[in-house]
Amino acid sequence: MNDASAAPRPRPNPGIMDIEAYVPGKSHGSAGVATVYKLSSNENPFGASPAAIEAATAAAARMEFYPDGAAMRLRRAIAEAHGLNVANIMCFNGSDEVLSLLARIYLTPGDEGIYTEHGFLAYKIYIQASGATPVMARETEERADVDAILAAVTARTRIVFLANPNNPTGTYLPFEEIRRLHAGLPSNVLLVIDAAYAEYVRRNDYAAGIELVAGAENAVMTRTFSKVHGLGGARIGWAYVPPHVAQALERVRDPFNVNAMAIEAGIAAMGDRAHVERSVAHNNHWLGWLTGELSQLGLRVTPSVGNFLLIHFPEAKPDSAAAADEFLAARGYILRRVSSYGFPNALRMTIGTEAANRGVAAALAEFLKG
Repeated sequence: MNDASAAPRPRPNPGIMDIEAYVPGKSHGSAGVATVYKLSSNENPFGASPAAIEAATAAAARMEFYPDGAAMRLRRAIAEAHGLNVANIMCFNGSDEVLSLLARIYLTPGDEGIYTEHGFLAYKIYIQASGATPVMARETEERADVDAILAAVTARTRIVFLANPNNPTGTYLPFEEIRRLHAGLPSNVLLVIDAAYAEYVRRNDYAAGIELVAGAENAVMTRTFSKVHGLGGARIGWAYVPPHVAQALERVRDPFNVNAMAIEAGIAAMGDRAHVERSVAHNNHWLGWLTGELSQLGLRVTPSVGNFLLIHFPEAKPDSAAAADEFLAARGYILRRVSSYGFPNALRMTIGTEAANRGVAAALAEFLKG
């Protein structure tokens, strides 16, 4: 009699099981905590625009119908808001979808993809999942280094992933540095600029990358509705791409990849400028306030232009970030451990409501006294 347990079974492609799975920020507080502030995933503390919620609710009454597979009304809303050519806009199930598809399209085994030292963990995953080799470029003072990226380019390089601003550091590259990076890349290497936090940046030398993409054949900019628009649960992302990249993406993206409720919520969110402006103003105020308060406690805070802060604990106490994380969680404040990003003694904190921000500052003051 054959032993069924000894029968061969499907095996993943080589390298798949070597990938370190992405672990998102915690969503739940300690047992028994009455009020929990989730500050681990860089979400908008005001939530979604009321107009977006109303639009999604109305669309939910028609769930039997497939959505517009081209998401044309959403693309037009984005084009109108940003002054773009609608033909160069594509929408996705979160910006993660387009990032993974770009790796899948442009990388094969034997190729290389570049990401930066403290860049978004998913870039390395997407490169590995395509069978290519991930190449890490060192950062300088927790900021992407153009010279290091260019030095990492070889004849096998096919794609460069760059978050600007970066997560979890909150640092950014001025647009002239982005131009210098692009000019230094071979024409067959695709530069992918992930501008998920662009709406929060208030710096005269910053640009999300739209102008660069408009005049280039080897650059893409990705954006999301998950941050300033508060639609993380709806999973909507978009990209501004050259026509030939759009043609390739159309061939591999899933049909109806953006659901009907998300499309309607996105259209409404894009039109609600007051909600965006309120969110950005709140973030700018509390970003500065928290940076000052935490610095006065003796903690080093990486200067951030996003909706989050990277908080470093004393090097003399290498386990203090883990202890602080437990201390905060017991009081209902859920921050993000960032050991996997190369910061074993730091926590990332989303800018939350006034109550959350003041509460974390007070709790950390208490923790450091102990």
